[in-house]
Amino acid sequence: MKTTAFLAALAGLALGATASAQAGSVIDLTHPIPTFQAMDGDPMKPDPAKPYLDSRPIPTFGQQTVLTLSKFPTSDGHFDLGVMVLAEHHGTHLDTPGHYINSAKSQEAGYPTGDKRKLAHQLTGDDLTGRVVMIDISGRVQAELDKNGGKPSPDKAVTDFSNASASVVGPDDIQAVADKLDNGVWLVLNTGWSKFFFDGADFAKDPYINGWNHPGISKAGVDKLIEIMDAKGITIGGIAADNIGIDSGDSAIGDDDKWTNSWHAHVRLLQRGVKFVENAANLGQLAMANPDGCTLVVGAPKHVRGTGGPSRVFALCN
Repeated sequence: MKTTAFLAALAGLALGATASAQAGSVIDLTHPIPTFQAMDGDPMKPDPAKPYLDSRPIPTFGQQTVLTLSKFPTSDGHFDLGVMVLAEHHGTHLDTPGHYINSAKSQEAGYPTGDKRKLAHQLTGDDLTGRVVMIDISGRVQAELDKNGGKPSPDKAVTDFSNASASVVGPDDIQAVADKLDNGVWLVLNTGWSKFFFDGADFAKDPYINGWNHPGISKAGVDKLIEIMDAKGITIGGIAADNIGIDSGDSAIGDDDKWTNSWHAHVRLLQRGVKFVENAANLGQLAMANPDGCTLVVGAPKHVRGTGGPSRVFALCN
């Protein structure tokens, strides 16, 4: 059933791409990937002082992207082509279930261990598509930002995006969409945070990471989602969010600088086969487009042994 719906959506897109685009029914949820020239001729190292066009460094756990261009001449001109050095978990990207390897302590009974989870080359079309279920907390997040003139502060006394605040996706938000949750759906979390994506790459001081004081899904929100999945006997296809790691900053950083009890969504959901799309863009546009009538499509790379990869992500909406 899901495969048929996916093929029908693609067929409709192919038959009426121009009309669909004009109607606004194809929404691109992808940030552009900034690229930089190689440093001192080393194609493995980016030179932030030599961006292509208007590229700016973005928050990432890897390095910025290196693009080394070359020419392939012919009698009538030449081909322009390049070699790109690009981290898997960079920009708008997919996390496969095999991205996180649980310890014996965090591995839950009945779910595959890390070496038995799907990697990039094993994901199917059904794995990478699904009906959208939207949770939109952007209004609450903006209300918190307005306390500081619309700008996030790492100081929780100024702007609070902790798990104890109302500015994260919590259990009540998950419960509110429980009736819509089903096998294969993609839960899309719009926090409005993508507007800070290009405002600096420093984790401690720049707005997007904001010293790990940023919105996302709380620990209690993750636990509620699992409770609902277990009660209904379902597994959602994935979660897409406009932050660096699905988890709220509180859940991501954990208890100390050794990442103790960190990344709660990754620890509990990836082992269940749930995929993630991180650093999504334009979720506000999706929120205004009758998201219940939309299908998420993740154009992920199919590289062998890949744990994820930069992806072109679309919502196809009725």
